Amino acid sequence: MSCQDCVRKAWVVVVVLGWALAGFALPAAAQKQAEAKNMNLVGYNDLQGRSAYQPSIHKQGNRWIAYIGHHGGSAMNPITGKTEDNGTSIVDVTDPKQPKYLAHIPGDPRVAGPGETGGAQMTRLCDGAELPHANKSKVYLLRTKGTEAHEMWDVTDPAHPNRVNTIISGLVDTHKSWWECDSGIAFLVSGKPGWRTKRMMQVYDLSDPSEPVFIRDFGLPGQQPGSTGFQPSDMHGAMSTGAKGNRVYAGYGTSKGGVIEIIDREKLLKGPKDPTEVNLMYPVVGRLDLPDEAGAHTTYPLLGMDLPEYAKNGSQGKHDFLVAVGETTDNECHAPRQLVRTFDITTESRILGVSTWTVPEASGGFCSRGGRFGTHSSNESMTPIYYKRVIFIAHFNAGLRALDIRDPYNPKEIAYYIPAITENTDKRCVGTGADQKCKVAIQTNNVEVDDRGYIYIVDRANTGMHILELTGDARRVANLP
Repeated sequence: MSCQDCVRKAWVVVVVLGWALAGFALPAAAQKQAEAKNMNLVGYNDLQGRSAYQPSIHKQGNRWIAYIGHHGGSAMNPITGKTEDNGTSIVDVTDPKQPKYLAHIPGDPRVAGPGETGGAQMTRLCDGAELPHANKSKVYLLRTKGTEAHEMWDVTDPAHPNRVNTIISGLVDTHKSWWECDSGIAFLVSGKPGWRTKRMMQVYDLSDPSEPVFIRDFGLPGQQPGSTGFQPSDMHGAMSTGAKGNRVYAGYGTSKGGVIEIIDREKLLKGPKDPTEVNLMYPVVGRLDLPDEAGAHTTYPLLGMDLPEYAKNGSQGKHDFLVAVGETTDNECHAPRQLVRTFDITTESRILGVSTWTVPEASGGFCSRGGRFGTHSSNESMTPIYYKRVIFIAHFNAGLRALDIRDPYNPKEIAYYIPAITENTDKRCVGTGADQKCKVAIQTNNVEVDDRGYIYIVDRANTGMHILELTGDARRVANLP
């Protein structure tokens, strides 16, 4: 590097720092460089320039494989030499410094118009060795196919996936499902014709992936066929603690009119299944209707949290919590910003809000950077490396944020990483016609972690997948070496 280059780079750093300290929006040039605190980039894959949604990281023998669901769209697949509708990317991340793209399973074509269509946004993985009635030598991928179907794939050889079957088709929408590998029970988010909502829950027994068994439909009272009056928000997704924990945590309404439900899993599976109002209420042990401006995109349980501050106060020293993250859906702060909201659920019938958290807008002039600014989702893995210690939040143009959650009453940011834009990063617009203005901006959409401690983020604006690790003080919070 020449001295002239050194001076030029130093000048850029000074200018960027000056803008940030002054509270102004960072100029577009600043987004061409990553911004980070207590977090390092380990590896990167461009995911063929596809808009990405849900990453699932699965250990297969001695390998670690990332399965990434995509929004609708299309891109060239260099492996096949063909332009393919966005579907599922399969990437070997055994060596996180050199992730290797293995295969792409095409999804459905994007249909012009409002709303999300096409693609194959969601992914869940189970080993046949763990599923009660599966082929023990197989690895299975449960995924959505556009807004129309849920599918099962054999990904035992991740470079050569094979479709097993279609679990259900003819739907009006799909979204984020949950699959218990030890039992095979799956909670699918679907839009079943006849229901008054485009997203509700369908429970299936997928313990033998080749023979799906339908158990029941479920949703909020007022969504079932034949109901009238107020129509509650659509379901977004659910997380289960399995037979042992006997709880399912469901979130409805991603960006407004949010509802949180705590569901008795056994009653859900074994209770009366006709979707009457009474039967839909039967398995629910706790419900909270959020203010209209608040959504419930991801509902992440933190159970049995030790609270050192209250260790001398009897039962107050150990409580259960639920982190509910809303999804910001507008560009450049023209609608309510979604937040991280933490609830005390120790008494499930009396859910109590205890804290909120967001990235301060002035810390980076995020409202004027372009695209969405606000929360979208948290990690969903409950690996003991991070569980009840650190939670990771995808925050769109503010990148990934890591929170010390050991004190749920006072979550604290300990690290962040905002990727640099690339030639693939897509623009985001506000206004219409002659008044439309567009900016290229990072849109960190989803995050997941693995049992090695690596962190994976994917970008809604086609920027790809970044593999990260905590450093410094943040690493010590997670008790990492």
